[in-house]
Amino acid sequence: MTFFDLARKNAWRKPLRTVLLIISITVAFLIYGLTASFLNGTQGAAGASDDILGVISAGGRTQPLPMAAMARIAADPDVAAVGYVTRLRGFVDIEKNIVAISAADPNRLLAVNGKGLGLTPALVAAIGQARNRVLVGRALAEAQGWAVGQRATVTAFDTPREDGGRDWSFEIAGIFEGENAATDTYFMIARYDYVNAARARGKDTVDAFIVQPRAGTSPGELAARLDSLFANSATPTRTQSERQFLEAFLRQYADVGLIVNLVVGAAFVTLLMIVVNTMVFAVRERTFEIGVLKTLGFPRLGITALVLGETLFVFSVGGGLGLGLAKLAAMLAGPELGLVFSAPVFVKGLIIIAAVGLATGALPAFNAVRTPIIKAFRTR
Repeated sequence: MTFFDLARKNAWRKPLRTVLLIISITVAFLIYGLTASFLNGTQGAAGASDDILGVISAGGRTQPLPMAAMARIAADPDVAAVGYVTRLRGFVDIEKNIVAISAADPNRLLAVNGKGLGLTPALVAAIGQARNRVLVGRALAEAQGWAVGQRATVTAFDTPREDGGRDWSFEIAGIFEGENAATDTYFMIARYDYVNAARARGKDTVDAFIVQPRAGTSPGELAARLDSLFANSATPTRTQSERQFLEAFLRQYADVGLIVNLVVGAAFVTLLMIVVNTMVFAVRERTFEIGVLKTLGFPRLGITALVLGETLFVFSVGGGLGLGLAKLAAMLAGPELGLVFSAPVFVKGLIIIAAVGLATGALPAFNAVRTPIIKAFRTR
């Protein structure tokens, strides 16, 4: 019988207890896998870039910037390309079905962030054929059941048209995929000239300018220099990377990372207490057997390894099942949830399995090693 077989048989000494432990561990690692996939996906900032800069008003996202500011930004020698965007929020059919629209110049957007969004010259050409055409992200298209050629009507929350209505009608010209699974594609791209001409207020203003620095340029230094251009103007700016911008946006609602870490931490602390308590009693039940092993000359290190191997076996089975279920859930979940179960999430999960498994088995192993042989034989 190998060492692994001995640890496995010890773990299954009481099948019901082992099954319940595995279920608890599976649930804990399922929680970890889902929350980590959430942070790693489109709802977190993992898919955002550290190089692309966003220039917004120092007064906040709700304060627009004049279109005339673009010429001053583009004049900086370290700016490779600059675009702009105005955001509309509305709903389709019912108010809970919220849709975001980014109104931009498609050609400038292609130059600044075309690779990240998965834009192509063909898609840009398609949207350019009519002013009311839009490009729809893959996640949004699948969630709404939209296809190329359909018409979509979005009722804006706070962007009325000149005629007093709030309904914006678009024709879907194409679907963009995003560079990878972590790219947010739950929105549509409209033409700025169409939205700007039809809206009742805020004409010739934008919500943000998007800047692509030249190769070799420090994004941080360029951001500080751009802000200094408008420091004494009527519209001072705040320039951040795309990742910083998204993280700040999410923190307006909650510190998502902190909440996720607290949830996962609470789950693992509870799990640690349950498993440690269970393993202490499981090892105590085998006190006589441990005494026999010591009498036969079994080394302290071997006994320690036997107990740790038992806890690692239980955690490997439960943790593996939990991570597998999280991977399956991420694959089956709708694209609007933005769950991305990536290799780093999986590797971190394996590290947690090993770390928590060893930490859980440390106390029972210590108790087993320090139990005197005479005391062990008295248990019979």
